[in-house]
Amino acid sequence: MGNPQPAQMDADAFLAWEAEQPEKHEFVAGEVFAMGGASDRHVTISLNVASALREYLRGGPCRTFIADMKLRVEAADAFFYPDVMVTCDPQDRGREQYKQAPLLVVEVLSPSTEAFDRGAKFAAYRSLASLQEYLMIDPASGAVELYRRDPEGHWVLYTHDPRDSMEDTVELRSVGLTLEGGRIFEDAPPDTEPPMSEA
Repeated sequence: MGNPQPAQMDADAFLAWEAEQPEKHEFVAGEVFAMGGASDRHVTISLNVASALREYLRGGPCRTFIADMKLRVEAADAFFYPDVMVTCDPQDRGREQYKQAPLLVVEVLSPSTEAFDRGAKFAAYRSLASLQEYLMIDPASGAVELYRRDPEGHWVLYTHDPRDSMEDTVELRSVGLTLEGGRIFEDAPPDTEPPMSEA
């Protein structure tokens, strides 16, 4: 059993405290939020995306991380656990407890976290100078939304029709990978997919 949460906590205290906890927690400006478990579909999609990125980036300077690695967002005084992130930053290689300079972050949405992922969490992510793309995937509908930072620093939304989720492709320019919908939703088709006809 972990230690009780201190009444007041800064980033360093949070790191020390969470290292002794049996569960994961996110941290925002002194507040701590316990992380719940994820559904089969959620975990499968996260693994599909992470596997595709790891295979593609293997042998290069970039590394792919899944939901057990923290992302520190210093401007928001926060630590998050993105479902998937990619960092190519040399300094991140020396950071054992968290990463700080991703160029791609992926969140697989769930009913309990969707509003936060779209709102306050995305606002915090946008403060990361390194971040080039933010990908959100809705497991239920098959909707895929990609936000990309343009040369002027504006975030541009690229949407993908849920009806074409299995055939569509998502261009991740931050890493140079075109990700096929069939790979994203492999073994985890969205609810919009028609049922397979019996032979």
